[in-house]
Amino acid sequence: MFTYDWIALFITFLGTMFLIGELLVNMRGVFAIIGFGFITVYFSGYLETEMFIVMMLVYFLGIILMIIDGKLLNDGTLAVIGAVTMIIAVGFSAPNWVAGLYSVIGVILGGAASLLFLKVFKHRKMWSKMALNDQLSSEMGYNSMNEKYQYLLDQKGEALTDMRPVGTIKIEDEEYSAVSNGQWITCGDKIKVVKVDGTKILVKKL
Repeated sequence: MFTYDWIALFITFLGTMFLIGELLVNMRGVFAIIGFGFITVYFSGYLETEMFIVMMLVYFLGIILMIIDGKLLNDGTLAVIGAVTMIIAVGFSAPNWVAGLYSVIGVILGGAASLLFLKVFKHRKMWSKMALNDQLSSEMGYNSMNEKYQYLLDQKGEALTDMRPVGTIKIEDEEYSAVSNGQWITCGDKIKVVKVDGTKILVKKL
C-alpha cells in the first residue's frame, strides 16, 4: 500500500495517459509498456493477487472497448463505456474513498492529457472518422471559405454512409464529408445541407 493517498493520483494519471496515448498516436508499443507498468504498480499496491488480476482485467476491458470503438464503430459510445469501466476499476480498488477519489481524478486527467500527444506524434488512422479531417490548405488552391462548399447550402442529396454523426454524402454526383445535426442518419437517407462553415458541412435528414 502507498504511504500517501495522493500518490495514487500520479500513478493512475501517468498510466492512463500513456495507455490512451498509445491508442491515439503510433508509438510502436512504447507508451503501452510504460502505461502498463504504472497501472500494474497501482493495482499491485492495493490488491491481493486474486483481486489484482480481476481489476486489471476490468481496467483493460475499458481499453479494449476503446479500441473496438476506434476500429469498428467510431461513434464514441463504446469509448465512453470503456472510460467509465476504467474509472470503476481504479475507484473500487482503492482502500478508502480518499485514495479512490484521487485515483478517479488521475484517470480523468490522464485521459485528457493524452490528447496532448496528438500535437507531437503521428496520429493513428483508426480515429479518423470521429471528426471531419478534410482540411484544404491554401497551397492546394483553397481557402477557409471555399466557394464550392458555400454553394452546397440548402442543396439536397443522399447519405452514402451511416452518419453517427460523421459520414459521407453525395450531392450532384460529388461526394463530401459531412456531419449530421444530432440525428441518426442511415445510408440511403435523403439529406439537406443546413449549414456550411468553411469545409465543415452540416446536414439534416429530410
